[in-house]
Amino acid sequence: MRLTEIFRLVWLNVTQNKFKMALTSVGIIAGAATIVLVIAIGRGGQADVADQFKNLNAGAIDITYKYSGNSGAGGGGFGGSGGGGMPGRNMGGFGGGGMFFGGFSMENTERIELSETDVEELELFIPGLTAATISASGSSTVTGGDLEEEASYTIAGVKSSYADVSNLSLSIGDFISDQDDEELSKTAVLGCDAAEDIFGSAYSAFGSIIYIDERSYTVIGVLEKMGSVSSGISPDTSIFIPYQTARKYVFGAGNISPQITVVAENVKEVAEVIDNIEVVLGQSYPNASFTITDAGSKMEAASKSSDTLTILLYAVAAIVFLIGGIGIMNVLFVSVKERTKEIGVLKALGSSQKDILTEFLMEAAMISVFGGVVGVMLASACMPLASTVGMRVEPSAQGIVLALSFAIVTGTVFGFYPAFKASRLLPVEALKE
Repeated sequence: MRLTEIFRLVWLNVTQNKFKMALTSVGIIAGAATIVLVIAIGRGGQADVADQFKNLNAGAIDITYKYSGNSGAGGGGFGGSGGGGMPGRNMGGFGGGGMFFGGFSMENTERIELSETDVEELELFIPGLTAATISASGSSTVTGGDLEEEASYTIAGVKSSYADVSNLSLSIGDFISDQDDEELSKTAVLGCDAAEDIFGSAYSAFGSIIYIDERSYTVIGVLEKMGSVSSGISPDTSIFIPYQTARKYVFGAGNISPQITVVAENVKEVAEVIDNIEVVLGQSYPNASFTITDAGSKMEAASKSSDTLTILLYAVAAIVFLIGGIGIMNVLFVSVKERTKEIGVLKALGSSQKDILTEFLMEAAMISVFGGVVGVMLASACMPLASTVGMRVEPSAQGIVLALSFAIVTGTVFGFYPAFKASRLLPVEALKE
């Protein structure tokens, strides 16, 4: 029997039983849709991780201290910044002093404020550092520009070195300078979203005046779009002012929890640098426990979380495909039983075992292709819905190809045994049925 004739028989059988084919392909539809969504969600997760940490140096190490004594302020700093976490840095979840890389956590009953002297000592006594800076952040009220009423923004007191350490880029103007810090200048650099919210655009913001806690600051620069970080703090929505200015006019002396950030020259030596940091700080503050975290560990942890979710979704897709394949097998077994006489007639007319096997395999493949195509379309329709609930999806051709391939393979594998059974029927026995 020619292949075209076999295909015509398959087409007739499928189109005459549309409802049965639709029900048979439900499992394949669900499996294909799941595969496409799995790939899209996985890629979206990877893109999120890349966006969250794109402004971190891989060798960056953050050092914070939280006072745990019985104080109204609790030593936690100001404005709920989580121990002085840098805006644009993933520090929001690690500011509580409960995580200590390479050491242990204990209650800090001694009031300590990390200082510029500590930064100098770390640079002096620890080899392999390319940069070091100190900063502090908290929330304050801001007015000015197009704001009709007071608004709360993250205010970050930073040194000039902060921009290099955090890989910040300016769209217009200049960043905080050493002179600004020494003179306690009332100057500010706005994140791009903050500039748009307050002034409408970066160009309108540049050179304008804003009021932080009712004190005027001149905007000397606006950052480029940097993206959010997993802690929810973003340089895009933050306002940067000189560190000493922030200490005196915004946070107040004695009510500040600074953070020191150093950058290891060799990423592979981060653990060794952390050990050295513990030694140097231990000599200065023998009874204190510091929270020390590195960017590489944060990136790795976030990537592993994304990968775990992707693997879980792949497992769900595999189960769905298995169920869909069993469904195809069952339907084809029923189909063989129903079409026993047809098989007998075909064999009596000279059709070989190979022809019968090919016919049933093509039928299984056609059902699978139908299910795969519908599944891909269903997944495409679901992607906007996933975006509305805050889940990032990145569609790709790889997902579509993989879904269709899985669908065809599933239909062929699970359809083989029923097809083989049909091809083995003897003409005489088949015609008796």
